[in-house]
Amino acid sequence: MCDCKETKLRYRADQLFASPIVLKETSETVGWVCIQEANDADMLKAAKKMAKKIMKENGHKGKEIEGFNFRDLTEVTEEEMAFIPSPGSGSPTLTMPRDFNLMFQTNVGAMSDASSVAYLRPETAQGIFINFKNALGTSRAKIPFGIAQIGKAFRNEITPRNFIFRSREFEQMEVEYFIPPGDDVWQPFHEKWMQESKDFLLSVGLREDLMGWDVHEGDGLAHYARACTDITFRFPFGEQELMGIAARGNFDLTQHTEGSGKSLEYYDEQSKERYIPHCIEPSLGVDRLILALICSAYAEDEVNGEKRNFLKFDPKIAPVKVTVLPLLKNKEQLVSVARELYDKLKMRWNVSWDASGAVGRRYRRADEVGTPFCITIDFDTIEKDAGVTIRDRDTTEQIRLSMDEVIPYLSEKIDGY
Repeated sequence: MCDCKETKLRYRADQLFASPIVLKETSETVGWVCIQEANDADMLKAAKKMAKKIMKENGHKGKEIEGFNFRDLTEVTEEEMAFIPSPGSGSPTLTMPRDFNLMFQTNVGAMSDASSVAYLRPETAQGIFINFKNALGTSRAKIPFGIAQIGKAFRNEITPRNFIFRSREFEQMEVEYFIPPGDDVWQPFHEKWMQESKDFLLSVGLREDLMGWDVHEGDGLAHYARACTDITFRFPFGEQELMGIAARGNFDLTQHTEGSGKSLEYYDEQSKERYIPHCIEPSLGVDRLILALICSAYAEDEVNGEKRNFLKFDPKIAPVKVTVLPLLKNKEQLVSVARELYDKLKMRWNVSWDASGAVGRRYRRADEVGTPFCITIDFDTIEKDAGVTIRDRDTTEQIRLSMDEVIPYLSEKIDGY
């Protein structure tokens, strides 16, 4: 955490990025820029604007400078900090970084004293470790096995910003996959989870060309972790961490054993050994995943000479699976047959009803929210018993199926069976 001594504003040191302004011709440092974390394009734009102002003030207007070499303020020296301007004051008025508590503190019970202090969970993982022995005993699982959880987590962010990437409350999904100890054991499991995590993201519709890897090394690795690799995603505003796969060792179970006095050892019936299991932890932010899915699904094409914008969601994760469209809303026979089909479908999937406007316009509305299939009930349906028309969102092709074939067809397309 850093404070601005002039404006009294407070910042997280790892969310402030500084870079020297170096003249290209002489390699002379003529000042520093300091900007807050944002997407890559906005950070570069802000840095250029600040550098232009500083160079003008220092008599170097119009001179070319080298590219910025950003470092967050946890990595700068005290000597460098003396020249780094505060985003609040524009002058070097920042304090050196110091520690602060990222956990939300609260009080449980009627009294607000030291004995009632509690903290909102900063991650979902610790609930799994606390219940490890209980889950092991009731499920009769044998290592290797995993426990998965989804839920809210809370962080005491000083300056929430950067859209959904620095928020005080967020939804998190984690798996703690418990494995035997040993330096030759964890690496194959870690590599397997890295590949399976990527395969999962691809299976729900993320674009592979927008995904990348970020391997944590040295100071970027948590003190308890043996390894950690992030799957990154290139959003329209820059590349961000999407999912982390960490080899956490046995740090957590060891800490809970020491703190509680209760053994969390596992007895391996095959090796006849007792040990505290190690674990591999895939961790994924739900909000980030949904945003990545939307970015991956956005598509544009041309239909009958008209530009079309639509969301190309995989059918199994599309929020609305089917839209039912009676050709005319003022024809009771059409509406009743369509409503009967709608009622059947909504028992299996989330479906929508749209009876207003021209059919083509209704197709476009369904495309825009990513609905994979539209079913139209027309006069052939009720007069000739000729079934219904099912339109595919991606190809816009239409087929006719009898009423009895509709649910099996959709089940295969949406659920895969």
